[in-house]
Amino acid sequence: MTIDTAFEPQSQAARNVERRDQFHEADVVVVGAGVFGCAVAYALANQGRSVILLERWMHEPNRIVGELLQPGGVRALKKLGLEKCLEGIDAIPCHGYHVLYHSDEVIFPYPVVDDDGNVQPISNVAKASASGESDKLIQRRRPEGRSFHHGRFIMQLRKACGAHPNISIFETEVTETITGQDSDQVLGVATVTTDKDTRAKKPDCFFGQLTIIADGYASKFRKQYLPTAPVVRSKFYALELRDCPFSPQYYGHVVIGKAMPVLLYQIGTHETRALIDVPANLPAASLAAGGVRGYITNTVVPVLPPAVRPSVLAALADGRIPRSMPNSYLPPTPQTKHAGVLVLGDAYNMRHPLTGGGMTVAFNDAALLAELLHPDIVPSLGDTGAIRAAMAVFHVRRKKLTSIVNVLAQALYSLFAAEDRHLRALQAGCFRYFEMGITDEPVGMLGGLIRRPLVLAYHFFSVAFVAIWVNGVSVCGGSLLGLWKLPVAVVDAVLILWTACVVFLPTCWRELR
Repeated sequence: MTIDTAFEPQSQAARNVERRDQFHEADVVVVGAGVFGCAVAYALANQGRSVILLERWMHEPNRIVGELLQPGGVRALKKLGLEKCLEGIDAIPCHGYHVLYHSDEVIFPYPVVDDDGNVQPISNVAKASASGESDKLIQRRRPEGRSFHHGRFIMQLRKACGAHPNISIFETEVTETITGQDSDQVLGVATVTTDKDTRAKKPDCFFGQLTIIADGYASKFRKQYLPTAPVVRSKFYALELRDCPFSPQYYGHVVIGKAMPVLLYQIGTHETRALIDVPANLPAASLAAGGVRGYITNTVVPVLPPAVRPSVLAALADGRIPRSMPNSYLPPTPQTKHAGVLVLGDAYNMRHPLTGGGMTVAFNDAALLAELLHPDIVPSLGDTGAIRAAMAVFHVRRKKLTSIVNVLAQALYSLFAAEDRHLRALQAGCFRYFEMGITDEPVGMLGGLIRRPLVLAYHFFSVAFVAIWVNGVSVCGGSLLGLWKLPVAVVDAVLILWTACVVFLPTCWRELR
């Protein structure tokens, strides 16, 4: 008897579709069709897993963060097979950073980095290139990030998931997890689905061997499954600038002056996003001082480049308070305690969005998780012991990237939003460090290209010693007559180094433990 070997896989695929669509059963239930949810659903589906993807609202989201994808995130997106999601959304290339510090500025592009995370100087790249290759072609070897409208990108991710034969998407609101009668193992989720015609709400259930919750920064399940809560120090208020002239083009701009940090980056052919950081209880943004709009008009606009100011004032002309998002920090915790459920994405780990590292972390986490849960390693996602072992490895291996991205985000925010003298000394030292041309490895870490935490420690404390030197020259005046102020400079040196340790070491400890 001849067996049709092509029939069995096709029949199994059809049965999986029936299980998902009619009986709401799958290997994996993913809660949240955002950046991480879509990425992990697609990655697991590519391995032959049957996946149900749940999203409360399938309309195009209108968010003001998640608009800059670093080169390390672009690489992870390609690894996941989702690179085409960057096409057709008017995505803008990002070549690096441009920092304006009071009246000075420095430009540093992303460096060429080899597979081992070592920076390759352009001169070495040129020598290794074919004879006669132009500088322009050599520059193309530099990695690029992408910036875009967040909602357009999310819809592309959802479209890719919707077209995958192993994924079924349902528009429904998850209300709670479902556990077994005799154990705390999560078996799936309960939801409420709204009928689009009658608006009637219907209860529903979805079951999977593994439930992955990725419901974002305002997760309703975080408190239930994680021991930590986000810390919010400030908010980003957002403006969308039209046809804003700002050179150099295709760079992320960071403005540091008398105001809190301001980010500017192009998200479309005609649109530029401006994010203005406003700490909690900032006196200059109080109601008595004119609120957030008054702060932007009176304090922020004067420190911006003259070419940008008209676009910002035009964006404020509608008279409304700009939209805002909390800038949250949530250190990661091991996911080995609760059976049948994982809480990941922004629900699990967040950092200040100053450095634009959130999506880079999300895509790398999705790729790593899929690698550790591959059917060759974990044949059944119902194997609780295997899942716990994989997540213990996940918690350690992800730190090579995420500890750098997270610590950099928190540390740089502390420096750029400096409110005391010693933090401002570190801020000045950081900019002087960049002016000295030491930028390749720092921006390589910002771009998610270098995965060696010791490199971060080296550069951070190098900045601290440069800050001590810059402050000492300033205090002593650079002349023999200033030597009588040397004791003050020595005390400052100790306090600057202490401040650097306070900024860096606690966050580093929380990320690496």
